[in-house]
Amino acid sequence: MLGGTFNPVHLAHLRSAVELGEALALDRVHMVPCHVPPHRDEPATSAVDRLAMLKAGIDGASGLLADDRELKRDGPSWSLDTLRSLREEYGPDVRLVMAIGDDAFERLDQWRAPAALFDYAHLVVIARPGHKLSLPEELGEWLKARHAADPAALFDDAPAGRWLRLSLPSPMAISSTDIRARLCAGDSIRFLVPRAVERYIRDHGLYDQ
Repeated sequence: MLGGTFNPVHLAHLRSAVELGEALALDRVHMVPCHVPPHRDEPATSAVDRLAMLKAGIDGASGLLADDRELKRDGPSWSLDTLRSLREEYGPDVRLVMAIGDDAFERLDQWRAPAALFDYAHLVVIARPGHKLSLPEELGEWLKARHAADPAALFDDAPAGRWLRLSLPSPMAISSTDIRARLCAGDSIRFLVPRAVERYIRDHGLYDQ
C-alpha cells in the first residue's frame, strides 16, 4: 500500500511504487488516493479527477493498481481502516506492507492508533536523500524491538509487525505542490508527470488558477 493525495500523481510517485515493488519482491503495489486527509487540508481537486489521473499515469504498468477504497469511505481516510480492509481481502497469512515517507514516520505517534497498524502490516519507510531520521525519544524506544535490518529480516517470520527504512535507487525531487504552482503560473510540467496525466489536466482545466 502506497497512499497519498496524488494531486496530481507525478513521476516520483510512480517510480517509487515500481522500485518499492522491485526492492521487496512484491506481487503488487496498491496506490491508494486519500479521500479526506486526517492531517492536512482536503484536496480542492475532486476524488474523481485524482483517481482518473492516477489510472492514466499507471497506464497498465505491471504490478501497480489504482485502488479507490478510501474514496468510497466517508470521513477521514485513516490508514488503519485501509490496512484492515486489505487484510480482510488478502487473509491472515499474506505479508502486507504499508510504505510511508520519513516525514510521516517521524510523526507516527500523532496517527490514529499507531500501534494497531503493526497488527495488519509491516511498515516500510522510504528514505529521503540526505535526511537523518529523527524520531521522538518515546516513539524511537517503542519501535526498537520492531526494527528489521533488511528486507529478508522484514519478511522472515510474520505477515505484519515490523518496520524497515529503505533507500530507493532513483529518488526524485518532484512535488505535487510545485506542479500545481507551475500550472497556476502557466509554466511547463513536461517530464514531471506522465504525458497522459498532463493531457488530462489540460483537457479538464485543472489547477489553472
